[in-house]
Amino acid sequence: MTLAELRDRVGTEVGVSDWLTVSQETIRQFADATGDHQWIHLDVERAKAESPFGTTIAHGFLTMSLLVQLMADAVPMEEPCKLSVNYGFNRLRFVSPVPAGSRIRVRAVLTSLKDLDAAVEFTWGITVEIEGREKPAVVAEWLSRRYL
Repeated sequence: MTLAELRDRVGTEVGVSDWLTVSQETIRQFADATGDHQWIHLDVERAKAESPFGTTIAHGFLTMSLLVQLMADAVPMEEPCKLSVNYGFNRLRFVSPVPAGSRIRVRAVLTSLKDLDAAVEFTWGITVEIEGREKPAVVAEWLSRRYL
């Protein structure tokens, strides 16, 4: 998608990603990378017995960090840029847990596009859906910048 096309799409849903499986192995790798080894994410047997979810679940921050991959799929950018950065979140809610083995996808609404001196700032309305569930995993307002 080009910047000109995005300018015409402000206020609309711009893309929906393919489904991405959040495996137990991905959850373990994230736990190792972050040091968050809470049993609810890693201990399959204990989670079956003691967790209100009946299984292990992904870290909320893992789901959030998968936004980069999901957004690249949902809104592929055709024009090169010098760099692209996450600028932050105005709102972020972990609405419901992502059980290990679930598939998630993102729906992206471009809520605003702002020209800066050397960059363009995007504000995205993000919903991370869990396949087969009504409630989303994450709802967020995410800001990103592309330096041209």
